[in-house]
Amino acid sequence: MARTSLRPLLGAHMPTAGGLQNAISSGKAIGCEVVQVFTASPRQWRSAPLKADVIELYRRACEEHGIGTTIAHDSYLINLAAPDGAVREKSHAAFREEMERAEALGIDYLVTHMGAHLGAGVDAGLARLVESLDLLHGELPGYKVRVALETTAGQGTCLGADLAEFPMIFNGVHAPERLVICMDTCHMFAAGYDLRTPEAYAETMGQFERHIGFDKLKVIHCNDSQKGLGSRVDRHAHIGQGELGDAAFCNILSDPRLVGKPLIIETPDADEMHAVNLAHLRVLANDAAGG
Repeated sequence: MARTSLRPLLGAHMPTAGGLQNAISSGKAIGCEVVQVFTASPRQWRSAPLKADVIELYRRACEEHGIGTTIAHDSYLINLAAPDGAVREKSHAAFREEMERAEALGIDYLVTHMGAHLGAGVDAGLARLVESLDLLHGELPGYKVRVALETTAGQGTCLGADLAEFPMIFNGVHAPERLVICMDTCHMFAAGYDLRTPEAYAETMGQFERHIGFDKLKVIHCNDSQKGLGSRVDRHAHIGQGELGDAAFCNILSDPRLVGKPLIIETPDADEMHAVNLAHLRVLANDAAGG
């Protein structure tokens, strides 16, 4: 697929009802250039291995519809930063299965939250996460799918709300080249990073560049926020209808550092509203380009 757009590549997290391949065809139907999926239920620990025909249908759909980049999001139950115990063991097994499914499907990036330290403290949680990632990478050598650590809103003891935590992970793991970053606009805003004015956007992205670097940013989750700046509450809103507003997304869509990067909508009411939100982003992109 030709990629000549001077903006991020627009897409959405698409439902998989009726088969994983349907996420690709339905995404293409509403104008997605990239697609994100769950490869299994996000609310259960274990899933049956993918059958060969399911893998073939998915890969064929990507080829037929010209979707060159696909992304998966892992189960909400997984906590790779948990202390030793049942949750940690189940998280390891579940994330290994997530990686195996993503690799089989030819998915580029597997998005995961950095987990929660559950009272052990940030440093202990980060150390656990590094250990978990090293174990998984050691068990699955040669995999092409890369793990995308997602910025979070910082609810409870969740890691990933402070950009300064991310270099601790990249500097701690044995294979940093197998890790990338997913930046979520709602989460960033809820964590206290403003994106709404050119000045605030420049300050936030300056911090991102200092702590992480745009070379590691491979996925953007594009969501407005129901809650205010620094609320630490993760509640997505439709594009332009939340606390971020259209201005924040104009800043993102006009940022030359983000050209060609996947931008994924995860807003509510996917069946009815993903097409609406995607169309709205295209209007904003056109406005930002002076068209």
